[in-house]
Amino acid sequence: MEAFNSTSFRLDGRVALVTGGAKGLGKYYSIALAMYGAKIFVVSRSKDGWAELRSKVSELGSEVYFLQEDISQPGCADQIVEAVMHQYGQLDILVNNAGIQIRNDVLAFKDTDWDKVINLNLNALYHLSHAAAKVMVKQSSGKIINIGSMQSYRAGKYIFPYTASKHGVLGLTKAYADALAPYHIQVNGLAPGYIKTDMTKALQDDPVRGPEIQAHIPSGDWGVPENLMGPMIFLASSASDYVTGVMLPVDGGYLLR
Repeated sequence: MEAFNSTSFRLDGRVALVTGGAKGLGKYYSIALAMYGAKIFVVSRSKDGWAELRSKVSELGSEVYFLQEDISQPGCADQIVEAVMHQYGQLDILVNNAGIQIRNDVLAFKDTDWDKVINLNLNALYHLSHAAAKVMVKQSSGKIINIGSMQSYRAGKYIFPYTASKHGVLGLTKAYADALAPYHIQVNGLAPGYIKTDMTKALQDDPVRGPEIQAHIPSGDWGVPENLMGPMIFLASSASDYVTGVMLPVDGGYLLR
């Protein structure tokens, strides 16, 4: 690593693959990476948010390429990485962001819903990490950033596969960090706390759980998506070259209590 300086957080000349990178928190990760100079390759199941993100990235002076693909489908990981290599010739950053959550009571939970969540949140993350690692090992450099959750650490009595998958993401982050460290590849994660998004609006507005969650956060309020952008840049940049195997909670202190 070069000496730390004012450019240590810059991502100029690097290529970032972001799953689910045009909507929700993924959009903010893509924008942050583009803001610091990375070229963005977004893969998502639908085209929702593509036009807005393309416009924003263009304003930032970078570029974005989109691929419509369901990453939970068997065999697609290698094809996605091949598409990145065809488009840009390199892959420096993988952000495993795409995920879903399904809620139900314990005895009513469906096996099909378990499979759906595990396949996207954990299996697809593994296969994409494996495909990306093959490229990064040849380059002798790379960053894999997995998106965890408060449920990487805590229980979730209505979201069993989500909790299992996010615990798995934490374990896989550590295992891949250990395996890939000799190749100068860092594998870390972000664990967002309770963030104000469209997806969490019902929980924010819940007259019981909303105030309970807010009271549990030492910082005093839910986070906003922008709170995750700085930590993302740190983990994606050379500033974190000696950091690996870490799942960084961005939670306003929620896990302290």
